[in-house]
Amino acid sequence: MTEQRQIVITSALPYANGDIHLGHLVEHFITDMWSRFQKMRGHRCLSICADDTHGTPVMIAARDRGITPEQLIKESLENHLKDLDGFEVEYDHYSSTNTQKNREFANQIYFSMKEHGHLKKQTTSQAYCESDQMFLPDRFVKGECPKCGAKDQYGDQCEVCMNTHSPLEMKNAQCTLCGNPPTEKESEHFYFVLEHFHDFLNEWVPKHTPPEVTNKLSEWLDEELKSWCISRDKPYFGFELPDVKDKYFYVWLDAPVGYISSTAEWCEKNQCSVEDFWKNSKSEIYHNIGKDIIYFHTLFWPAMLKNSGWNTPKEVFVHGMLTVNGEKMSKSRGTFIKARTYLKHLDPTYFRYYLACKINSSIADIDLNLDDFSTRVNSDLIGKITNVASRGAQMLQKKLDGHLGPLEDDGLTLIKAAQAKSDLIAKYYETRDFHKAMLEIRSIADSANKYFDDYEPWKLIKDNPEKTRAILTTMLNLFRIMAIYLKPVLPSYCKRVEDLFQEKSFTWNSLKTIVTSGQLAPFQHLLQRIDTDNVKKMCDESAEEATHKNKNLAIESRPSPNDNIEAIAQQISADDFFKVDLRVAKIIEATEVIGADKLLQLKLDIGDQTRNVFAGIKSAYKPDELIGRLVMMVANIKPRKMKFGISEGMITAAGPGGKDIFLLSPDSGAKPGMRIS
Repeated sequence: MTEQRQIVITSALPYANGDIHLGHLVEHFITDMWSRFQKMRGHRCLSICADDTHGTPVMIAARDRGITPEQLIKESLENHLKDLDGFEVEYDHYSSTNTQKNREFANQIYFSMKEHGHLKKQTTSQAYCESDQMFLPDRFVKGECPKCGAKDQYGDQCEVCMNTHSPLEMKNAQCTLCGNPPTEKESEHFYFVLEHFHDFLNEWVPKHTPPEVTNKLSEWLDEELKSWCISRDKPYFGFELPDVKDKYFYVWLDAPVGYISSTAEWCEKNQCSVEDFWKNSKSEIYHNIGKDIIYFHTLFWPAMLKNSGWNTPKEVFVHGMLTVNGEKMSKSRGTFIKARTYLKHLDPTYFRYYLACKINSSIADIDLNLDDFSTRVNSDLIGKITNVASRGAQMLQKKLDGHLGPLEDDGLTLIKAAQAKSDLIAKYYETRDFHKAMLEIRSIADSANKYFDDYEPWKLIKDNPEKTRAILTTMLNLFRIMAIYLKPVLPSYCKRVEDLFQEKSFTWNSLKTIVTSGQLAPFQHLLQRIDTDNVKKMCDESAEEATHKNKNLAIESRPSPNDNIEAIAQQISADDFFKVDLRVAKIIEATEVIGADKLLQLKLDIGDQTRNVFAGIKSAYKPDELIGRLVMMVANIKPRKMKFGISEGMITAAGPGGKDIFLLSPDSGAKPGMRIS
């Protein structure tokens, strides 16, 4: 028997400003499956998570809804717990970062930074929105990456090249609240001097992060590490610094501290000490995160822990993002699917099994192909694995009173071969190569079904019922072994298998037992096949949800570029379309409109006349860029009286707004006044 390990595993904290969606479940499944496996092996494994509750997005969302931030995060916590429970994700303790315990630990780490000389005061220019009268958090600024030029990036990190930057370093930056470009305003803040930990991180990173992550981090470690601003100005929802008025901890300081404070809360309920997990040299700490937040978890966080005398992680697990049908999740296509929308239409067992078939230890993205999803679950989990139970149990109960019996040599050989996979499958679980474990389990099902077909027990039972009993007992033992292997992935499914064999709870040691006597409980169908109509209904409902504007939809306030693509409008007749008179127009004058944040005033040549048009394209185009450009104009729309004058038409453009506005232009050769048809 292996020595009992003491383990803490955490998932990155879901943000309180929205709902759990299928992309988040990748991470929660990895943590849940891995911790369930460790517990089955007899280890003391504590799985920890909490809601990440602080920051300006929560404050703004609460304000928009007319409730307090505390009300919003309470509601969010209840919803998150329901969603996770619906998908059979089980944490030993799930808390919140907005607790007194978390404040105490954040203060403790802050004072430790000060005491050891790792904090400095610095007056810096920050992004400030004059319109909204507030300093803008990094995620409230979007623009072009200063390193690679990628558009539509947030003010803290580029999702294309992973470069970290400040909002003021970005090109063509704009406030995400109002679309106006931010200004610079000075403020004094506290900075954690990460460079003080350069030597430590050079040694720590290669030993505790995946190779792909180590290679990426080497780009930062090859240069002087930037100091990290840990404070924010009011208005801000979070913890005020304990010794400075009107300054607040940046959410990325107190959020990971939630790992420690949540552990401490569990320890208080279970009569033990948080130091036993976070300062004990024999304790193992693992963080499970997405590849979009490696910088914070593999540089800042280890340095914070080292500074404060807490254990650093033994390993940081990093996984890829979930794509659907090979693309980023899209609201308009119905593939941005919330957890509770899925649960209305489909069994969580399907999704847990399918993701287990895809998850590995690399940081490559994981694709949910909806056709493959239905096919693989129906073919493998039901058609192969569950079929072994159906074939064995139903015949045994209908024809042989449900009693198991002695085995024959060839059946015993098959069972021992399945048992012999124990160490290999355990290794795959340990390294989070779940897809390899599923392949090994499926191979047992293939051997069992071939064994059944070769013996044809439906014929054999007429002449030799006891040999048939031995064959069916072999099938059921093989299924029982598969169920034990699958228990970390399919907990409720395997509970039904435990009930079938009238066993209390499978552990990894249960694999050593071969069942050759006793009676099965009455057989009940373990799982229905996926109805593809339900998959379609789920996607249709998700697409319908996308038509309802909801700022809180993205749990991390990190929308996909595809999220802004609107669903196709209702059909119209050709006659309706032909009522619209589209003309080629040439912009001959373009000026800013004084007092209007979004408008430009355009003078358009449409052949035999000119038109005055106000267009909301100021955030994307400068007036001098437009002179001489051909555009497409709706010429027969009724003139509209506006505050700034009469608008005599509309020009056509695509995009969600802000910087993402794209004027539509006719091909070269088109002349002003030509009708577009």
